[in-house]
Amino acid sequence: MRARVCTTWRDAAKKTLVPYTDFLVHSVRSYNAMRIMATALPNLQQLSISNLRRRHIYSNGDDPDEEIAVDTATYTTHDINIISSFRKLRVLHIDTIFLNGRYPALFDFPLLRYLHINCDFLKWDLNMLRGFPSLKGLELNGTRIGNGNSRLTGNINSLQVLKETIEKVRIVGCHRVEGNFMDLADFPRLKQLNLLGTTVAGDVRDIRRHDFPALEQLCLPWTVRGGMDYEFQRISDVPSFMQAVHLLMQRTPTLFSYCGQISVAFYWNLSASSPDWYDREIGWPRPPFDLQFIQAGKRLGWSWFSGDPWNADEERLSCEINWLDPEPSRESNDYAAYMEELQRIPRRTDFYRGYLQPPNMLEYRRLCEGGLP
Repeated sequence: MRARVCTTWRDAAKKTLVPYTDFLVHSVRSYNAMRIMATALPNLQQLSISNLRRRHIYSNGDDPDEEIAVDTATYTTHDINIISSFRKLRVLHIDTIFLNGRYPALFDFPLLRYLHINCDFLKWDLNMLRGFPSLKGLELNGTRIGNGNSRLTGNINSLQVLKETIEKVRIVGCHRVEGNFMDLADFPRLKQLNLLGTTVAGDVRDIRRHDFPALEQLCLPWTVRGGMDYEFQRISDVPSFMQAVHLLMQRTPTLFSYCGQISVAFYWNLSASSPDWYDREIGWPRPPFDLQFIQAGKRLGWSWFSGDPWNADEERLSCEINWLDPEPSRESNDYAAYMEELQRIPRRTDFYRGYLQPPNMLEYRRLCEGGLP
């Protein structure tokens, strides 16, 4: 009788859907608990995988990094593939340096809704996302942005398998991810898109009225024309980009709110390889080859300036403002606020007075010499 009761209880436990409580594996003890749960409570819904204690690691996967494998050859290993037993997983966090190689078993959870991976030596491709047909949130971090230590590869177009479900995409510091961000333009539920540190390409001017219908936040890398830190080759190209950004902001005011992109104009500047670029005169201000947005009340404009965009305390010598919105009527309630904020903007236009764009090299030298432009 007791044996039949215990069997009944075990069978009931296996069928129990464990509530959304994060189970964190961050030690050998918690790993052993997970190993037991894989059999006793396989319906776990939320799981976080982190580093084990010192000299304990997860077993190497296929095609491991040989140098790392040699360095950890004497460590005690533990099988990570047991998490494939949790077929009802909805949330999975993987945040550990000790996954070395390929682990196909980690990419087959049909009910998963949120996936977070931050792992240097895990090798995988975006086309493996087909194992998550219910995914709503995707967050993938290269752990050393700019040094290219992420082993993630693939084309952003691989996200097409998630088109009907995905709402948030954050792929940051993964320099081997490529493609064109416009391949996601028809995703009906996509609200947040951050691709900083990838090599995804495209042009913000290609975004049309009905593209990205649900998008609330957008952050693009410098490899996109108009992305963060983009460098212009010609001064004459800038107005069309400013107009494109303005139209997008009119549609979705919060679109570029991430990291205060608008206040710094995405750190846009003129490339040193541009035929319009020239060097500064010794003892005089740098040429105005950086860009900034100007917000006064509800009116938005932009200007070229010289100064350090990273130093808010440094005085900026600005060209004249190129306004994107009309000036408020003097009879309107917005006019007083507009004038007050306009006066508070920290800029000087006396040096480049009359210039809506940077002067050419001869004009700049005449200004430095004190002559008339």
